[in-house]
Amino acid sequence: QPAVCTRELCVFSFYTLGVMSGAAEEVATGAEVVDLLVAMCRAALESPRKSIIFEPYPSVVDPNDPKTLAFNPKKKNYERLQKALDSVMSIREMTQGSYLEIKKQMDKLDPLAHPLLQWIISSNRSHIVKLPLSRLKFMHTSHQFLLLSSPPAKEARFRTAKKLYGSTFAFHGSHIENWHSILRNGLVNASYTKLQLHGAAYGKGIYLSPISSISFGYSGMGKGQHRMPSKDELVQRYNRMNTIPQTRSIQSRFLQSRNLNCIALCEVITSKDLQKHGNIWVCPVSDHVCTRFFFVYEDGQVGDANINTQDPKIQKEIMRVIGTQVYTN
Repeated sequence: QPAVCTRELCVFSFYTLGVMSGAAEEVATGAEVVDLLVAMCRAALESPRKSIIFEPYPSVVDPNDPKTLAFNPKKKNYERLQKALDSVMSIREMTQGSYLEIKKQMDKLDPLAHPLLQWIISSNRSHIVKLPLSRLKFMHTSHQFLLLSSPPAKEARFRTAKKLYGSTFAFHGSHIENWHSILRNGLVNASYTKLQLHGAAYGKGIYLSPISSISFGYSGMGKGQHRMPSKDELVQRYNRMNTIPQTRSIQSRFLQSRNLNCIALCEVITSKDLQKHGNIWVCPVSDHVCTRFFFVYEDGQVGDANINTQDPKIQKEIMRVIGTQVYTN
């Protein structure tokens, strides 16, 4: 993805030079990824914490006046932004027509809808790929993505540290409303900052766990939900999910629900900096944590609460999928 200076003049130049003119052409080939980006944007925008977590706020040039910004981080207008986002059509429909047809239909709905969609796509700083059928079956969701959110410089530092100390895998649970920012700013240490939502009981750092139930608990907290569900509750929700008839076979590749849970599988450096408090791990060095996979669950459901990333069978499966994905991309 192109890196863009945040100054208004640079944003203006970026648009007028046509750098993003074909951004929405991605819709035809990466529809599920765009669908996810829009869902994350919507979750952040509709959050009571939007003034903190909806970051970055879009910089979108007014199509009727290219010298001004219709959406300006210095003059935030959440209501107008919500209207434009509501007009971003269903991605399922977008995949049916040509790029020009898509743009034409969106312009009819709202002149700022298509420019906003361009911004959502082009501002994403992460490499996201929908996983094919050779995905991680133990996560029990069809919505699985390879997610590499670290800039090249951080990834290089990570690889150097990995050679020195080795690495392992652990889950990171964060409410879906936070991922709009994570994809653009990276996974950061939010402890003792305004971004912190949960208590930092074990000190400052990025919180991880080898046990899925712990991270699922964190991912479900947000939008006024501040009680961590018990493992029994998570198991009940997982069991209930497996009894729901699969009636969405045609459109199951897309997210149908607004009630989404998500969890990331990260690779973490196993240096002495990694603090292990039972099944809660804290990594104070943000360069030592890189996202690898992202999983989404609909209708408030969660995956298997009993996954342990330290289980050799689980590790073998992770390495199999990582091998087929990272090195082919």
